[in-house]
Amino acid sequence: MSWHPQYRSSKFRHVYGKAASKEKCYDCVPITRNVHDNHFCAVNPHFIAVVTECAGGGAFLVIPIHQTGKLDPHYPKICGHKGNVLDIKWNPFNDFVIASCSEDATVKIWDIPKHLLTRNITSPKKELLGHVRRVGLIEWHPTANNILFSSGYDYKIMIWNLDTKEAVISNPVKILDAHKDVVLSMSFNTDGSLLATACRDRKIRLIDPRTGTVLQVASYKSHRVNKVLFLGNMKKLFSTGTSRWNNRQIALWDQNDLSVPLLEEDLDGSSGLLFPFYDSDTHMLYVVGKGDGNIRYYEISPEKPYLNYLMEYRSHLPQKGIG
Repeated sequence: MSWHPQYRSSKFRHVYGKAASKEKCYDCVPITRNVHDNHFCAVNPHFIAVVTECAGGGAFLVIPIHQTGKLDPHYPKICGHKGNVLDIKWNPFNDFVIASCSEDATVKIWDIPKHLLTRNITSPKKELLGHVRRVGLIEWHPTANNILFSSGYDYKIMIWNLDTKEAVISNPVKILDAHKDVVLSMSFNTDGSLLATACRDRKIRLIDPRTGTVLQVASYKSHRVNKVLFLGNMKKLFSTGTSRWNNRQIALWDQNDLSVPLLEEDLDGSSGLLFPFYDSDTHMLYVVGKGDGNIRYYEISPEKPYLNYLMEYRSHLPQKGIG
């Protein structure tokens, strides 16, 4: 009997990226020049939010998703922080609520009106005070409404319950004190029962957010992690980072065994960070290079080889923010 090689068929094998036409773009948006390693933009079905330049503090823009074209230079801003805004995230339960964190060590919650903004918004709905150094990351809990996680340069992750009447909240409901250095990335699994973090000490930690217990630690020497992401309900983690020789690298992990990655792959020698995005409906993974114009996309499968490269979008313009 003759042997026939088996080829895995993919319905996405012909997918490709295409830049939007000029009339469908947002033009003249003053994107922040801050070098903090973060997304700097966030999008939901109604709005796109972009961290911007602002004299005397931090600010971001909230633009209706269909309001494309040239932006008015006097377009109203959300500007209540005293330092640069470092992260913004839309509430997954309410498309008109957004959270922001800043170098001023605060987290602020904002109500966005359904109508077009006519003036700057300077007063937040709530202000969270607990960190003693700048706050670099925020993440909403995926299944519990009004629960927000924040991570600061004080090495602490704080859990906040926003379902209170107080406008200023000074006491988080819990503090996760499992890190000895700055947390670079946070990601929840689908039901929010597990939190994965990537730390500046180059380790991935899998944490039970309810108890604060560190369940597993990955410290694979040949992969220095920067960003980590849960891949939906696949029970796998995806991380980006650098190799021993400073090549940009990706790795795939089994969430039940972080001792050795399922696979790791060097991509190139560029210096910009790689940001992963996963679409759980299509099992498509997008790896976006910040500072370059490349977006690679893969299909995730439950069986080997797990990660199937599809195509790469290339632009001559470098990406400053991703959302």
